[in-house]
Amino acid sequence: MKRLNGAEIVIECLKEQGVDTVFGYPGGSILNIYDALYKHQDEITHILTSHEQGASHAADGYARATGKVGVCLATSGPGATNLVTGIATAYMDSIPVVAITCNVGVNLLGKDSFQEIDILGVTMPITKYNFIVKDVTKLADVIRRAFKIAGSGRPGPVLVDITKDVTAAECDYEYKQPDPVKPLSDAITEEDMERALSLIHASQKPFIFVGGGAVSANASEELKAFAHKIQAPVADSLMGKGAFDGTDELYTGMIGMHGTKTSNFGVAECDLLIVAGARFSDRVVGDSSRFAKNAKILQLDVDPAEIGKNMTPTVPLVGDVKNILEKLLEYDVLTDSGEWIEKLQALAREEREKVSEKRKGTIGPRNFMHSLSDQLKDDACVVADVGQNQIWASKYIAIRSGRFLTSGGLGTMGYSLPAGIGVKFADRGRQTVVVCGDGSFQMMMNELSTAVGNGIDIKIVLFNNRKLGMVNEIQKKAYSAGPYAVHMPETPDFCKLAEAFGIESRRIDDEAVMDEAISRMLSFDGPFLLECVVDSDESTMLQ
Repeated sequence: MKRLNGAEIVIECLKEQGVDTVFGYPGGSILNIYDALYKHQDEITHILTSHEQGASHAADGYARATGKVGVCLATSGPGATNLVTGIATAYMDSIPVVAITCNVGVNLLGKDSFQEIDILGVTMPITKYNFIVKDVTKLADVIRRAFKIAGSGRPGPVLVDITKDVTAAECDYEYKQPDPVKPLSDAITEEDMERALSLIHASQKPFIFVGGGAVSANASEELKAFAHKIQAPVADSLMGKGAFDGTDELYTGMIGMHGTKTSNFGVAECDLLIVAGARFSDRVVGDSSRFAKNAKILQLDVDPAEIGKNMTPTVPLVGDVKNILEKLLEYDVLTDSGEWIEKLQALAREEREKVSEKRKGTIGPRNFMHSLSDQLKDDACVVADVGQNQIWASKYIAIRSGRFLTSGGLGTMGYSLPAGIGVKFADRGRQTVVVCGDGSFQMMMNELSTAVGNGIDIKIVLFNNRKLGMVNEIQKKAYSAGPYAVHMPETPDFCKLAEAFGIESRRIDDEAVMDEAISRMLSFDGPFLLECVVDSDESTMLQ
């Protein structure tokens, strides 16, 4: 047991939890913690981002890449509120992040003090749990609880707000070994299992729908074994990409409004829909009365709150997806689905084999993504932003044993660059490609300095159509006034911008040089920005 001040206790608790990297931005109220960090910089690396939002997204990307809890730091007032979008992004996608903020002293709370904000009230709807610490003797246990809550069950962000006086106050500290975060033990009865197995045995047209819960459960191997055992085609949601090999013969592509025809046909015609860690979002389901209307539904989910929230399952199995699949694999779960498989595989081949003509003057996103996909390493990480670029990347890049990261739930523009930086800090050797649009890139392009300043070898694909392309597309299809407030004619010269940051770049508008340009980007030793000129009216729908 030793006597430490609150700031030193924070650092010791981070070390307890195995934290080796934190992302943050200092300010007055949190300087005691930064003083303590300085003394432990050989044990915990602090990454100074250009903006607190960048810190929260980087912590998110780090968490997704490692499966560990990501950590971000910010001072009171605007520092804390600048984390909000990143915290909400993590909340909507169930990503384990601990955000540590510092507030004004206890005696100044509630007095409209300089840089005072009720960050607990602000973040209550977008955190799994949040705390304010006004007593140094409670600090260590609160931080330990925060990590346990963030990483257990259905993961999510937790915020710990510490008053400045607590970071200076002293108390006794004793090291505690953190409790291991175990997969949620399911309470599946033998009766539940029998009901599930009977659905599978009776099925002639099974179809598996995979969501982000399968990714966070690290259930890829079990999912592959299960799909092949029952001979069921597999589709994924935006968040589920990477849980199932995108080159596997049973894979049919993404599902929903931006999904493949094959996957949507599979859902419409199947007699059994097995849902592994997906939440039936509106972009997947659309009209719930028509979704999988011919099918019984077997839903596997770690969160009991998701059962029946958007769709009512025939049989729910609540627990860790990986554990449930392991249990199902213990049984002789066979189906008579030969004809069904052949039909969907034929549809998938037909869809994949559609060829778009080579373009000159603009780059066709479909052709580009296919070429990029072919050249990526099997374990590459693709980080997509939000907008048309997200749809093109998710539809046409095959994720094999790697990862696909994006803001699926909140749809946060600007997410990709700082999240990609977080991925590289998690694993500098991992090939990581950021895909973004000219609109989303400009929201967080300041984080280029974070990449350069820390020697981050990140590749950036920027689609430039001088428009907010997705909004433009929606307005043209659904609104009488047509496109408005979407034109961006004065976008900067992105190559010159990259040069200003010391980043190699190239601009292409001819598909004849596309393959070579992608190869050059991927092989370049250092950060690289590849700008692709895209037709201003390019659609996300396959023409």
